[in-house]
Amino acid sequence: MLHKHIDAESFMDATRREERRGSVRGNPGVHSMAYGSRYATAEIPKYHLPEKSSSSQVAYQLVHDELEMDGRPAMNLASFVHTWMEPEADRLIMENINKNLSDQDEYPATMRIHSWCVSILANLWKAPTQGNKSVGTATAGSSEAVMLGGLAMKKMWQAKRKREGKDASKPNIVFGNNAQVALEKFARYFDVEARLVPVTASSRYCLDVKRAITLVDENTIGVYLILGSTYTGHFEDVEGMAKELDRLQEERGLDVPIHVDAASGGFVAPFAFPDYKWSFEIPRVVSINSSGHKFGLTYAGIGWILWRSESHLPKELIFELHYLGGTEQTYTLNFSRPACFMIAQYYNFVRLGAEGYRSIMENDLLNARLLSHALEKSGYYDVLSDVHRPKGVTFAGKNEQGKKPKGDGKAADYNASLPVVTFRLNEEFRKENPHVKQAAVSGLLRTRGWIVPNYNLPPDCAETDILRVVVRESMSEDLIDRLASDIFWVTETLMNSESIDSAIFSQTAGSLPESKLQEESVKTNTYARQC
Repeated sequence: MLHKHIDAESFMDATRREERRGSVRGNPGVHSMAYGSRYATAEIPKYHLPEKSSSSQVAYQLVHDELEMDGRPAMNLASFVHTWMEPEADRLIMENINKNLSDQDEYPATMRIHSWCVSILANLWKAPTQGNKSVGTATAGSSEAVMLGGLAMKKMWQAKRKREGKDASKPNIVFGNNAQVALEKFARYFDVEARLVPVTASSRYCLDVKRAITLVDENTIGVYLILGSTYTGHFEDVEGMAKELDRLQEERGLDVPIHVDAASGGFVAPFAFPDYKWSFEIPRVVSINSSGHKFGLTYAGIGWILWRSESHLPKELIFELHYLGGTEQTYTLNFSRPACFMIAQYYNFVRLGAEGYRSIMENDLLNARLLSHALEKSGYYDVLSDVHRPKGVTFAGKNEQGKKPKGDGKAADYNASLPVVTFRLNEEFRKENPHVKQAAVSGLLRTRGWIVPNYNLPPDCAETDILRVVVRESMSEDLIDRLASDIFWVTETLMNSESIDSAIFSQTAGSLPESKLQEESVKTNTYARQC
């Protein structure tokens, strides 16, 4: 009996039926007292719509109590998504939560704010705009924006091939296999061959431009570069890739554009690393996307895509609609979507300005450096991210470790990176404590409330498993101290305990076992993860 697996839901259903047999139920009608409702002693709706209504108090309390079992957003260090805004922003969101961003004729003030946001981003990303006219749009997030950028490059490539009388049936796109899953989704959903560039420690676990250029040919619609790898936070070398493509064009006549996936870095680089070249100041960059709901500091639900100019947005992607009394142009994958999060983005632009964004990014990066140094000094961990290392010094170049940064200690004196800390138990620790599994560190941190993921690096480095912390605005220095203290407590607890089966920490209710996930990954040839 002890080895028997219990299906908790079936077990409780059977127990509930037995308990109810012969019992006398109270009035099954609608009660206004939340804990006096029929749901206090009856099953809540899970798979079928209930026959009877409930009061608003009961419905609210029921859903509220279910959600109480979620983790705390401020302690979810796995996510890049912003989780806090000021009360005034919350008020604006609620005042405009019923507005549809696609209804351009009905909400002209909202659309003016949308155009101002696009212009502000165009200026921030150094677009060569004329007369303050910028080309871009809000999206539901960076996934939609990445796909729009890819679609534009595909359409431009197809049109050029047809003009030249050449075959346009075999497009491909080049990007590192450290990419977020949205990039692979674009390739699979829109019939483009994904040419994945293997990453290595020497390439800082992101795209190696020398290897990438060998995959480019006449069928390449473009190259995706990532401003902020989700694995380690490193910025990929946009300028270096552009130079390689310039050389290729001189040698072979191939004119291949770049799309920058700046989902996270688009709101970090301009403020923390103003001299770092990655955006429209590089002529080969034709489009950029970013997530307002990451380091743009809004809640989830807003992304952005901008093009270098109108000439890079194919006309066949633009739809003219005669709808609800007006004429509208749209070139998004979604139609109806909330306007309130775009308005929240504009609130941040007005409220923070360049000064506010600069201060927040410097704070985030400083706290990421603080955690990185603490982990290294503990003697338990290697830190693979380079956010805390002086410019040009990397984990791969260990002979330069200990080098001090030049300058006044601002972010720009360090490697251009997201405020991300990626670390793993070092080899000496693993040899002395073979019973300690890194997944158990992640699992036990959950008992202290922290969500710190443990997962493998991309193929070619997949034998390396990492822990990762994303430092966001809500992560204060005091919380960094508490996190470091809890990491050390967990590590030492595992050192002094008997072997713990870390497999118990690798699953959550309803999830596939890790082995099954890896099996499915091989079947579908998917390497990217949603990180």
